Amino acid sequence: MTKFKKPLQFVTRRSIEAIVFLIIFFALFGYIGNTMGVSNMLNTIMQTAWDLLMNTVFYLMGITVLSGALGKLLIEFGVIRILEKILSPLMKPLYNLPGVSALAGVLTFLSDNPAIISLANDKNFAGYFRKYQLVSLTNFGTAFGMGLIVITFMGTMSIAGSTTSLMFPALIGLGGAIVGSIVSTRLMQRASRKIIGDDWAVPSIEGETGDNNQVSFKSEGGTFLRFLNAILDGGKSGVDLGLAIIPGVLVISTAVMMLTFGPGEDAIYSGLAYEGVPLIPELFSHIWFLFEWLFGLEDPRLIAFPITSLGAVGAALSLVKQFNAEGLIDGNAIAVFTAMGMCWSGFLSTHTAMLDTLGYRQLTSSAILSHTIGGICGGVFAHFAYLLYQTLS
Repeated sequence: MTKFKKPLQFVTRRSIEAIVFLIIFFALFGYIGNTMGVSNMLNTIMQTAWDLLMNTVFYLMGITVLSGALGKLLIEFGVIRILEKILSPLMKPLYNLPGVSALAGVLTFLSDNPAIISLANDKNFAGYFRKYQLVSLTNFGTAFGMGLIVITFMGTMSIAGSTTSLMFPALIGLGGAIVGSIVSTRLMQRASRKIIGDDWAVPSIEGETGDNNQVSFKSEGGTFLRFLNAILDGGKSGVDLGLAIIPGVLVISTAVMMLTFGPGEDAIYSGLAYEGVPLIPELFSHIWFLFEWLFGLEDPRLIAFPITSLGAVGAALSLVKQFNAEGLIDGNAIAVFTAMGMCWSGFLSTHTAMLDTLGYRQLTSSAILSHTIGGICGGVFAHFAYLLYQTLS
């Protein structure tokens, strides 16, 4: 009897999980189908996914290709090195990290969260960190993931009826993301230090300060060939990133939009894109005064952006166009969205894999909690910084 105990427990647990999933699945889609009509619901799902693919994904891919080419050029011709040297003195007082960590922040800003892993797995790079500092790179790097893409997208938007540039609110959001990254990194260090101690990550070169770090980017060939290879390789990486965001944009954004927006014109469902049942705004409307005070967001539907950013910032960006079409976007929303979107940048979908790669999966919950708090702090900072900017301007 004993040898069958564990399999039976496993089957029972899996059965309960399956039953709970089916209940939630049919309850949710039953509610949406009953409200919209099954035919309209299915048509809206398809129409929304198609419109997101054609009008949002390919627009984002254009940005990722151009930013990827730019990022590769900055690396190829040494601009990254200059930025690293400028930022290195700030790392210790702000983040309690060695100066070379500035390189990690710049690379994730130009690409995405996983860029931090290739550096952290480099023993030459990791040798300048204590264990708890190396683990905190997951939070530090994530806070800048897809930063260039987010700022470019937000800053180049145009609000109907307004000629005001949104680049400055986007830069305020960058400041908020920096504040969020400091909070997140420091909290993660505090939590991880208690568990894994402060030994050097690579004892063989312990004590190095990072001032003579040898992490480098080798260049071969003439200037024109390097330029051509850089823009082509960078553009190709941008295509890969653009393709990688498709599932998140189509699946997550479609689901969130259908739970955020209401019926179409004359309050009638017709199966068009971006129709849905406003369940998320209804739930948050009861405590919206808190979000309005912290972030200055005036419409409960706007909560969909930070919620989506938890899983995929590319998907969250796809919401902004529709919010703008609905007349919900202003400078404050751009600042707050930039801060929270950039700081969180889909950390729920990457933190586990990143920490698993580093060999510290047990710290995932600490990393997630720290980063959640950091993103909230970044959004609050961006809101009040924007209010100060409005007051002074």
